[in-house]
Amino acid sequence: MQLSDCVILADKGYLSSTIQLDLFKEVNIQLETPKRKNQKDYKPQFYPFKKYRKRIETLFSQLCDQFMIRRNYAKTFQGYKTRILTKITTLTAIQYLNRFVFNRNINKLKINLVG
Repeated sequence: MQLSDCVILADKGYLSSTIQLDLFKEVNIQLETPKRKNQKDYKPQFYPFKKYRKRIETLFSQLCDQFMIRRNYAKTFQGYKTRILTKITTLTAIQYLNRFVFNRNINKLKINLVG
């Protein structure tokens, strides 16, 4: 699948203007990176983008800290894929239960699932 004609929310590490320009010229992808406050061209990021970036960062943090996604002692690539998929599926199932069954904030993963 090839992405084109879209906006991608990037991390502050992707501030390279040449990368942004190449993406836009070749496949019409706008790379939206938040500027640091001490940069000369700083302007606050569009609120919905900022909100989505925060959600993405929270999710990555939860996968790393609570699900220890970086710690993986699989012996084969198939085992590695299975373990990563299991952790992501578990996270998704807890979020689904929090949102649609218990009507709670989806970010609260360390709570008892019993209503």
